[in-house]
Amino acid sequence: MRSLITRPRVVAVLLAGSALAFSPLGGQATAKLPVDQLSTPCLTPAEGPSARGGHGADTREMSVAEQKAIDARTAQLVAAKQARGLAPKAGKLAAASVPVYIHVMRSSSGAGDVTSTQISQQIAELNQDFAGGESSAAANTGFSFYLAGTYRYNNNTWHNDGQSTTYRSQTRKGGKNALNIWLVDFSYLGIATFPWDYASNPSIDGIRVQYSSLPGGSATNFNLGKTASHEAGHWFGLYHTFQGGCTSTNDSVADTPAQSSASSGCPTGRNSCSLPGVDPIHNYMDYSYDSCYNQFTPGQSTRISNAWTAYRA
Repeated sequence: MRSLITRPRVVAVLLAGSALAFSPLGGQATAKLPVDQLSTPCLTPAEGPSARGGHGADTREMSVAEQKAIDARTAQLVAAKQARGLAPKAGKLAAASVPVYIHVMRSSSGAGDVTSTQISQQIAELNQDFAGGESSAAANTGFSFYLAGTYRYNNNTWHNDGQSTTYRSQTRKGGKNALNIWLVDFSYLGIATFPWDYASNPSIDGIRVQYSSLPGGSATNFNLGKTASHEAGHWFGLYHTFQGGCTSTNDSVADTPAQSSASSGCPTGRNSCSLPGVDPIHNYMDYSYDSCYNQFTPGQSTRISNAWTAYRA
């Protein structure tokens, strides 16, 4: 999840830390989290290292064991689908056109509204970012997006992200392949659910995004539409690049150098970890300013493909 305060981008983490145990074979949790805890707040629009994550925990804690269990489960599901001819062959990546449903959660007076132009620009931003259009080092993930519908609501509680389980359950559109984006006014930049959570809680699947982070919005340093790209990355199964800190496991992606903590701003040359490589400050899954972001990596593209095949295809 991203938070509007001093910027670390916080995104959704897997399931819960100590509260949940996964079975690599069954993919089932032995304990169930409250529905509200199945999303992860990401970032808060503000300056400084806590901007995208806000103050305090903005993601659920996840042990390395849980992270590895989910990776094992994903690999198992992909292999099973490949054996049945329902997945890309080895060496090939999945690709899809994703329907996007935008839910504009306005107050009773209309606060929090965004224009149709901003929504079109947000869809264009998603397409650019996931196509690798901002850098020669960026991967084309093979995923594109189209606007499937825009819905506007006037509700003070929903506008402030109150009763989020209720409003998402009542308004979500489409199936597991549909990206629902709820535009709200809260203390974070964004919050997302992970693809492996869909089966148990389909009605809340999607991302919540601070409405002022859309292109042309008022969220200083976070108004180029990159928050939605960051949160969509979680929705596709990506962790923050600083997941797990300075460890070999890190974010389960080999070509994103490990970093000890989230970045803030655009700190060129930052190297917070003794492992090889400087911090991936330009990666959409760090907590950098929107203007600093310009890439997903080939490894992240592969992870997106596998998670899509396992949980959303």
